[in-house]
Amino acid sequence: MSRLINTGSAGKDRQLLEKGITLAIRKLAEQNDLDSTTLDLLAYISLSLVAISETIETSVAAWEKRGYWVKADRYRMEWTWADHWGKSMKQAIVDEDWATVAKITAQVTEKLSTVKVAQQNRLGTPWIGSYKKLVSPDQSH
Repeated sequence: MSRLINTGSAGKDRQLLEKGITLAIRKLAEQNDLDSTTLDLLAYISLSLVAISETIETSVAAWEKRGYWVKADRYRMEWTWADHWGKSMKQAIVDEDWATVAKITAQVTEKLSTVKVAQQNRLGTPWIGSYKKLVSPDQSH
């Protein structure tokens, strides 16, 4: 049996999530009403921020093996906002605290302002069904 090779990496996953968030924020700006699409977009942003924070430990593990503790700690500190904002946004969505959601979305927009996503991209619509995942994470549907 041959070995399985993981062609993806935490860095690539993080970049894809950043681009997905940026695209979702663009689509969110086009929304006029609070409908199911808007909720999916907001939930996707929240879930993606938490997913980004989960990739950080994978990235710094290699540095720590080599003894680059300071570099690993700096990188962790650089990305602490993702987990905090992701969890805060999730709670705000569940509580229907739209002022907090708007504030966090603006902060995320500013933080990811350097992320470029082409108009013609292959990301598709990854946010479809995200609200259902956010409110009932135990279901695997």
